Amino acid sequence: MSDDIIINDLVVIPGSELQYTASRSSGPGGQHVNKTDSRIQVRWNIPSTSALSDFLKRRVMNVLATRLTDDGDLLLAADSNRSQHRNREEVTQRLAALVREALVPPKPRRRTKPTRASRQRRLDDKKKRADVKRQRGKKYD
Repeated sequence: MSDDIIINDLVVIPGSELQYTASRSSGPGGQHVNKTDSRIQVRWNIPSTSALSDFLKRRVMNVLATRLTDDGDLLLAADSNRSQHRNREEVTQRLAALVREALVPPKPRRRTKPTRASRQRRLDDKKKRADVKRQRGKKYD
């Protein structure tokens, strides 16, 4: 239960569905970076998860489509801290925030009509533009 990620009141990602891997971090840091596996990567397969209904799976996959692998895995990595434990907490929080954001239903669009003044401005602009183009044309005597 401690590895489970609570997204909201209805959605909890079981820790057994998450795959954490540790590797060496890149960049500066001297001997510490060269010797410790402090970078953490988490992998979560959305199509096979039991935490989401089919409807919510589709919504999350649509919102996060650019971040998913071909198999539907969401990959996140953290290596900003020296501690593997802190990087694990950070990547877990980022995963929860991404999924929480993806679960928010899109706000329905309310149709509106252009105002009378905006329609008039549009027509006036079209007339001005037509006059400019007409003046550029060849003059016939």
